Amino acid sequence: MASFPDSVNETDIGKAKFISELLVPAAPFDQKSGREAWTVAFAPNGSYFAWSQGRRIVRLIPLSKCLKSFSVGNSGVSTNASSPRRLSRQNSDGGQVLPVSGEPCEHTIDCGDIVWGLAFGSSVPEKQSRCVNIEWHRFKFGHDQLLLATGLNNGRIKIWDVYTGKLLLNLMDHTDGVRDLTFAPDGSLMLVSASRDKTLRVWDLKDDGNMVKVLRGHQNWVYCSAFTPDSSTLCSVGAGKAVFLWNMDKFTLIRKLEGHHNDVVSCEFSPDGALLATASHDTRVLVWDHHKATILLELGHLFPPPSPIFAGGSNDRWVRSVSFSPDGRHIASITDDRLVRFWSIEERAPQAIAPLTNGLCCAFSPEGGVLSAGTRDGSVHFWECPRSVASLQHICRMTLRRVMNTQQVEGLAIPTPLRDFLTYKII
Repeated sequence: MASFPDSVNETDIGKAKFISELLVPAAPFDQKSGREAWTVAFAPNGSYFAWSQGRRIVRLIPLSKCLKSFSVGNSGVSTNASSPRRLSRQNSDGGQVLPVSGEPCEHTIDCGDIVWGLAFGSSVPEKQSRCVNIEWHRFKFGHDQLLLATGLNNGRIKIWDVYTGKLLLNLMDHTDGVRDLTFAPDGSLMLVSASRDKTLRVWDLKDDGNMVKVLRGHQNWVYCSAFTPDSSTLCSVGAGKAVFLWNMDKFTLIRKLEGHHNDVVSCEFSPDGALLATASHDTRVLVWDHHKATILLELGHLFPPPSPIFAGGSNDRWVRSVSFSPDGRHIASITDDRLVRFWSIEERAPQAIAPLTNGLCCAFSPEGGVLSAGTRDGSVHFWECPRSVASLQHICRMTLRRVMNTQQVEGLAIPTPLRDFLTYKII
């Protein structure tokens, strides 16, 4: 069994540039289990980076400090995550507040239980609560407020004010661990949680965390969910082969996408909303045109590929996480074969690779130049995303697909070659 097809020479694949790492030193009494960094996240406004470094702890670091060390260009620059660079005072909620100078600082949040999911959310004032009959709210969210949602092993969701470290809300309707969290990108502070209790729950934080809807359909654990950029559609995946698509205006199931051969554990939409990437224990990442329920690209991590009946076996090629770059041109995948892969959406072979032991999750920085990945020992590693000039075709497709779906593009009264130029095709 090989990590690349016979037609690909591994020595010809580019090596992603390692930039930095955040380490969590092990105490003498530490056990291996419980230290996992199950999730990493960048704030959408570029202010903070957060990760669950194991046990009950979430660390937040100003992204400007991370980027300062990145820009030096030194390969292998390390940051000891247990030693804050700046003194700050701690509050009674387990977080830390800003230093006297008012500048963002590193701080630690003790969430009270193992942290599985993290998500940043920010408010847009014109996006009102869906509960229009509510005249009074306990919390008023300003346009400059940044929230951090943490999903815990005991089924609770805790909402924190990032800049003050204050605990704002404690949501308790799930009956099992909350595996993943995602905010709607439209600034409405609508939060979706994916849980091992087989449900997704929709919360309205502008209505003091009121639970709006329970989405049922998964027969087993739900591992991950993701919004389209316009917040109209949600994808959810879990312990099962199907990929679920939900209408988030009506809270109804649109369709299921069939194509994976084992549990689907990670999903993310492209920044123009035209493509959906899903990662599975069947050793593959599939890129879909979710509007037409067709597979456009299959990214394999094991060759020859396992037959469906063996796709979930102990093959050391389980794909753990997938992430779309903000420019829409690259996909990153984390796999059990100790490699990080950077893919072009127009190629079946990786554009670049990097070594990573025990990787669990990944996320691109807001501007897309950096990929972060969390590991089983609680540490985080960073690489530079491969760089190239975007083609005219990609720029045109991205611009058009932000406002039109596949069927609308195919229905345009334009010459066929031009319509084909603007359409994502099967590779």
